Amino acid sequence: MIDVDIDADRSVRTVMIDRPEARNALTVDGLESLEAAIEAADEPVIYLRGRGSAFCAGADLAAVGGLDGDRDRAVEFARLGQRVARTIEDSPAVVVAGIDGPARGGGLELALACDVRVGAPDSTYGEPGVTFGLFGAWGGTVRLPRAVGDGNALEFALSGRAVDAEEALRMGLISRIEDDPRDVAEEIASNAVDTLAVLKRRIRDDSERATQERREAQAFGDLVEAHADDIDALLE
Repeated sequence: MIDVDIDADRSVRTVMIDRPEARNALTVDGLESLEAAIEAADEPVIYLRGRGSAFCAGADLAAVGGLDGDRDRAVEFARLGQRVARTIEDSPAVVVAGIDGPARGGGLELALACDVRVGAPDSTYGEPGVTFGLFGAWGGTVRLPRAVGDGNALEFALSGRAVDAEEALRMGLISRIEDDPRDVAEEIASNAVDTLAVLKRRIRDDSERATQERREAQAFGDLVEAHADDIDALLE
């Protein structure tokens, strides 16, 4: 079943998780469709959202139940989710998550893989798996503490509680609250395309500091050369 809908619009591609009857929970097919949609994008900005009242409820529990307690199949399912999250993170496009409803478990983890997370005023966030003996395993234990710090990550994950948009903003789960999160994607897309890609690569670079600084300087030199006329125009 294909539950991702793609709509290319100028410099922003909207990728919509399209399974509202299940709060956009993702099956194996859904994860693979999402991965393909991200990989196929050639726009500089991708806007990821869910259809209906939820962003994404994470893994489809029926799909998890269908693993029949088989450890190897469970590991394979987790690795698929991790691969999709890495595809989002490694995309040359800037990926903006527009969270316009609940983001739970794996859905939150996919949002954490995005470059920018924008919440609507009524959006909520949670990792409820701990309440029934599971946890999201799509890279969240790596990305959550990077976003909110170890202390917040531990309290948030271990309690299983949900937080609203205001608390998510304070924690660092999201960077902005907007009535229409897509406005942020459009705002980003209005900037120089090559600079967007370079900034993403440099900020995402996890090499040691000297290597990061060398690459940063080289990228700056490349952009100064490429935009020499634009710079001259600003000085006139």
